[in-house]
Amino acid sequence: MPPVVYCQRCKCLSDDRFMIPSTLTYLQENQLNVLALIFFLGCFRGYLYYTSLRAVDTPCLAYAMHRFRKQWIRMALTRENRIADTNIVANLERNVSFFASASLLVLAGLVTLLNSSDAVMGMLADFPFSDQSTRGEWEVKVMLLMFLFVYAFFKFTWSLRQYGLVSVMIGGAPELKLLPTEEEMARHVDSISKMSSKASGNFNNGLRSYYFSMAALSWFVNAWFFIALSAFVVFVLYRREFKSDTLGIMMEDLPDA
Repeated sequence: MPPVVYCQRCKCLSDDRFMIPSTLTYLQENQLNVLALIFFLGCFRGYLYYTSLRAVDTPCLAYAMHRFRKQWIRMALTRENRIADTNIVANLERNVSFFASASLLVLAGLVTLLNSSDAVMGMLADFPFSDQSTRGEWEVKVMLLMFLFVYAFFKFTWSLRQYGLVSVMIGGAPELKLLPTEEEMARHVDSISKMSSKASGNFNNGLRSYYFSMAALSWFVNAWFFIALSAFVVFVLYRREFKSDTLGIMMEDLPDA
């Protein structure tokens, strides 16, 4: 029979006979944290999936903005000088680039935070309603934040590249003096506006990751705050994108499809 070794790092018996019972014991003792994490991931992924479905035919910011983009591209292709239109795209690229750079800075800060966990854990222990987290639980919480900002970074950089493609597509669209057919113009309007909406959608998903990172921060206090703020973030995002006054103003002057 192989010897049973006591692991100093995880404070458990390393024999395979004890691994499954130890895992089950940990899950039983941390049911609230596990449920909070599952609830958060459900809110995060569920809301992204919900908005991607509803944006197609439901009045919301994404739906309205796609209609306005089609109107913008339709007008842009009637102009001989499209410098103003490429400047609009460049301004959007700058906004996305700012958030992509900010995501890298936050990630660098989170990596540093992992190396100074003991000091920060001691500080958070003095917070009202704060749970006493183990070193392993602390690292899981930091890793969740890192996941959110890595996800945001990839979304922002992909959005940045798509906006670059929009600039090229606008520049490559035929001018009116070349007498393109209505079918050709409609095809260019449709493809450019779709690419622009794709870029905007990825940018929005990156921003939503920032919102959900605020909920993830509350997990450092306790799991109940984590659950409550996860639901609150979904409520705020839903209200802004589907029920806000901003949407109402846009719907009052919605261009034709």
